[in-house]
Order: sequence, then structure tokens, then C-alpha cells
Amino acid sequence: MALPASVVSATATATAAATDHEAESATVSQGAVESNHAGHSGTGFVNFAAVSGAYVEFTVDSAQAADAKLEFRYASSTADRPLDIAVNGATVADDRSFPATGAWTTWQTVSVDAVLKAGSNKIRATTSGIDGPNLDKLSVTATGPADTERPTAPPNLRKDKEPTATTVSLAWDAATDNVGVTGYDIYQHGQLMKKVGGTTSAATVENLDPGTSYDWTVFARDAAGNASVASNAITVATLPAPPDDQAPTVPANLHSPARTATTIDLGWDASSDNVKVTGYEIHRDGVLSGTSDTTTTSVAGLSPSTAYRFKVRAYDAKGNKSAFSPETTVTTSGSLPGGTPDPGAVSTLASGVDVAWGLGFLPDGTGIYTERNTFNVHKLTESGTKTLVGKVPNSQTTGGEGGLMGIEISPTFATDHYLYFLHTSSEGNRIARMTLDGNTLSGYKVLLQGMEKSRFHNGGRLRFGPDGKLYASMGDAQTESRAQDRNSLNGKILRINPDGSIPADNPFGNAVWSLGHRNPQGLDFDSEGRLWQAEFGNSVMDEVNLIQKGGNYGWPHCEGTSGNCSGYLAPRKTWPTSSASPSGLTIINDHVFVATTRGERVYRMRIDPSSNLVEEKTYFQGTYDRLRTVEVDHDGDIWLTTSTDKDGTAGNDRILRIDIVHSGGTTGTPPDGTETAVKNASTAEAKPRGNCDAAM
Repeated sequence: MALPASVVSATATATAAATDHEAESATVSQGAVESNHAGHSGTGFVNFAAVSGAYVEFTVDSAQAADAKLEFRYASSTADRPLDIAVNGATVADDRSFPATGAWTTWQTVSVDAVLKAGSNKIRATTSGIDGPNLDKLSVTATGPADTERPTAPPNLRKDKEPTATTVSLAWDAATDNVGVTGYDIYQHGQLMKKVGGTTSAATVENLDPGTSYDWTVFARDAAGNASVASNAITVATLPAPPDDQAPTVPANLHSPARTATTIDLGWDASSDNVKVTGYEIHRDGVLSGTSDTTTTSVAGLSPSTAYRFKVRAYDAKGNKSAFSPETTVTTSGSLPGGTPDPGAVSTLASGVDVAWGLGFLPDGTGIYTERNTFNVHKLTESGTKTLVGKVPNSQTTGGEGGLMGIEISPTFATDHYLYFLHTSSEGNRIARMTLDGNTLSGYKVLLQGMEKSRFHNGGRLRFGPDGKLYASMGDAQTESRAQDRNSLNGKILRINPDGSIPADNPFGNAVWSLGHRNPQGLDFDSEGRLWQAEFGNSVMDEVNLIQKGGNYGWPHCEGTSGNCSGYLAPRKTWPTSSASPSGLTIINDHVFVATTRGERVYRMRIDPSSNLVEEKTYFQGTYDRLRTVEVDHDGDIWLTTSTDKDGTAGNDRILRIDIVHSGGTTGTPPDGTETAVKNASTAEAKPRGNCDAAM
């Protein structure tokens, strides 16, 4: 399949990957795109007109001046139909033979050696006789040395023009590169906001929210896809919204379409506003209990057979609030459908926590968590007792999303006492192993290196699978091309043995299990042993994927279901990036729970028999600020970590516990006592996931 805007990477012959360019997508003169002969790639092929001088011209980008092999795929029934091949106007093969293939459905290739220049190249195939073959595609493989040198960081990032209520203007000094800077990427706290060309040193970012402080950095990139380290970071805020004292209209028709023993669903008719309705406040029994950016919500943490009073009101960007809707009273039910896990009562286990990122549970049920920016590892009991057991050495922050991230407990912890960590270090991201004896962490050992780091997109989750292998999510480190490079460990789901060696059945002979990921994070396995994964999108869609061995999920060509997604594995769930930023993922009874940072909510979805995610519920929106990690403890309840104010203030986060209520109004372990149907690994010490044997 043709990869859009492909760049020929000048890598060594042994590892070079061809980039395909479909003839039907090229410039065609005196020819027609057809698809009446089977076996072609893409959507068709070019049938030349029976004249001399007809041509197909491909545009091919090259990271640098490099030797390349040009391979033309074609069919020609009974005659040799030669072509002239030219690169950037210079003939490299005159009257090149394209021998008969025996049938129009039999496809063969002809190769030509050429030299490409850095940047854009025009490769033209022209009929030299009275007709040409049916031309299917051009595959280009660079045969020269690789360009692996990244540009320098753009210096002196600064505010340019004065901001407005919806725009920020930035300027910077030029970066340098051994070949040439081809562009700059402008980021706002991990989200790519705008791309500009390599000769541009100023840009205005539009469509921002009024009165909002934004954290800006800029990265330089070259034609090979190498990205610089981040520029200096600056904070620039938009101006307040223009004067507006008109409140939205009152939400109408507040009603409850569904309820359980611990949750109540609410819906209402949309309000209107002279500018825009920003969201809705939900008040329960006279107290603000959450917000919603849509006209529905699910209120969780309730008691069975209890009446609650609700009212809602709308607000706009200036903080103008409508009057309340008429109040409605809704009573929770006394029982639940079998096997449905609903959030019940919420309690605080620990406060004064600093970006609790990784979270797991020891065999005795004690929680253990990492702090991303302090590199500390703490134990935490169900009664709220916190114990520092040590730091993970060689850890570094990146001034953004890197640091001490994922933690996982050995499936055989009772005998080996191993803990596994994914963290950022001086040379990149690593997976390491340490030993926990009592309350002492020691014995640091690196298991896997070679994952590049960046300010953002470092992935970071770890999860043992039912096959006993350790799975890890690793971001693209803000270099998009790595996601499609099978030889790179970035932009991937990784899989290793507990000792760090590579499993013999991995698809590409290295640690890569799946590819085409931007910034994957949350990982967990369902009752059938299948791996589910949450992933941060760029500016369009976040997603949840069902991971397959060797599967390609499309980034950077495809984001969610947006872009050139043909031939890639589609996500099982997407959200607008403003509604999610999914960090943590856990599964209870084949219900997927996803914790979101930007969305400030928890989603719950059921895995149906067709492996789709259905019956979505939204909990806790706007109640506990940004949410980072969600995990299930040995009692089948949820622990949830907060990640307040974009992690800008130390020690202001919490770890919450949410009772999970199953059928019959019970909490924690389902009523039949089963709590081991879904595990992280195939040992008796694996983490329980609730009663997955119950009816769905």
C-alpha cells in the first residue's frame, strides 16, 4: 500500500525498507487509471495510451543525497514495452526493457539504479515505443548510509506578537542540521499544535481557549525524520474572552434513562448561548458533584435504594451560568445485572502524592506505586499507611512526560521479590528490574535499552501477560518515522522475557510486538488473554486498540480513523483528544476502565462478543481533576491516581479507592466469591480481575 508523504530513509542495504508509490496516485500524461486486471496493488494501475511520450511521474522525497534502487512493478502480456526512466530530468535508463510477463494478470518488476537528491525528486517513466506496459507502482529503496544525526534544538523560543483571546504567536532562532532542517513542530504540553517549514522561524497558533495558560516548546526536524531535543519552554497565556454578561439558557428536560445500585445516568436538552456553551454543572442534593461537556453524564459512588436530588445548569467561557433546571429526584436500584462492575463509594487512601504514575499490588494486597518526578517508590496499605522503600537509580526527568513511569510485580514475587520499572535515563528509556526485600529496594539491573526519549511521548506502562512475558508501551519520542520502523523500539508495544531476553516467537526478531503507535500507555488483558491498549492521539483522536502480534496501527499515517488508514488495524474505540488523553487502562469482568488526564474522567466500556467496546459510561468528570492511573486491587476494587494541574506542583496529587459493586449490591469480590478469572499471568499470584465467568 502507498504510504502518504513518504520519505526515503537512507539506511544500509541490509535494513532498508522500500517506500511504495502507487502509479494511480502519480501524475499521469496520456494514460488511464484502470483496475480491470487482478493482482495489482493499491486501487489500480496506469494503462499507457498507445503513443510515444506518454508518462507517469512520481514524486519521491529523500532524506539526503543518496543512491537508490527504483523498482517498477508492471504487467505486459505478450510484448516487450520499453520505458525511458528519468530522475529530475536526467535520463538514468534509456529504452529500458520491460519484457512480456505472459498475461495482464501476471506482475513482475524491473529495477533501475539512480541517485536521489536531498528533498523532493521527480521520477518519470516515459513510453519510448508506441505503447507501454501496465504500470502498477514504484518501490524506492535507499542504498546509501543513514542520516541519524538530529538537528540542534531551536534556540531562544519567545513570545512574538501579543496574544489574543484565541491565538498565541511564537518566534525562535533557526536550528541547524548536517543535511538541512525541513520543518519545525510546535507543541503545547505534549500536543502537536502546528507544523511549519524549515525556513520559517515564527508562527501563530489559533483556535485556543480564552484566558488559558499554555506551555510551549518547539522541535526541529529533518527529511530523515530525526527530531531535535526540545527548545526552551515558555508559558504564554491567551487573553480573557471578550466582555460577555449573557448567561446560557436553562437546560430543559432533565431525566434519568438508566440507573444501577451505585450509579445514575442523567440526560437533558442542550442549552444555547450567544457565544458558546462550554459545559454543564451537575448538582446532587444541592452540592456540585461534577461537570459534563455533553448533555449526558453518569453519577457514580452512590448507595443502593437511595433517593438523590439532581439539577443542572449551563456555563460559558466567561463563567456566566444559567439558572438551574427543575430539580428531579432519582432512586438507585437495589441490585445490578450479573457481572456488571459499577463504581461505588470513593475514599482517599493517600494525599500529598507527587504524580503517582505506576501502580501495582504485592501478593499480600499492599499497593506499591512510583512517583514520576521524584523517582520514589512507595508502599501503600488499604488503611492508608505510606512507606518509602527507595528510589530507582539512573532515573531522569525530561521536563515533560518522562521520568519514573511504569511498575509491575513479578508473577513469582513470593520467591524472587522482583519489581520491574520503565524509566527515563541519560541515554533514553529503559526497562529495569530491582529486588524488594521487606521495605528495602535494591539490586538494580537493566533489562532493555535502546528506546529513545524526548520531552513527550515516552509511553511507560508495563504489564505481565498470561503467557508470562512482560509487555511495555513505548512512545515515538516525538519522531514520527520511528513508529513504522520495525528496527526501532519507539512507537511500539514491546514484549520481552522476565530476564530481558527476546522471546523466540516475537514477530520481527527483536522486542517489537506491534508497531504504528504514537504514545501508547495503558495495557491490560481480558478474559481471553487478549491485550488491550490506550493511546494518546495527536490533535484529532485518542484511541483504544486490541493488540495483535505484528499488528500495524497506522501512526503517523493514520490517527484513530483519520488519515490514510487503509491497510492498518483500526481502533476499537476513539474519542476527541479534548475528551480523553487516556493514560491508565484496566479490565474488570471484561469491562474496560480508562482513566484520562485532559478529559478528567473515567470511561467504562464492555467488550462484546465481536470484540467491540460498547455501552460506554462516563464517571467522575470534573470531580477529581486530571486522572492518571487506574488499577484493580486483589479485592476487585479500583485504585485511581490523580495528576493535578498538568503536574506543575509537587505533592498535590491523591490516590483514591473506588468500591466496585457487582450483582446483588455487593462490593469488592462478586457474590460467588470468584476473583481470579482474569489474571495478568498464568500463576497463582497474578492480579485478580473480578468474576469473568459471570454472564455478560
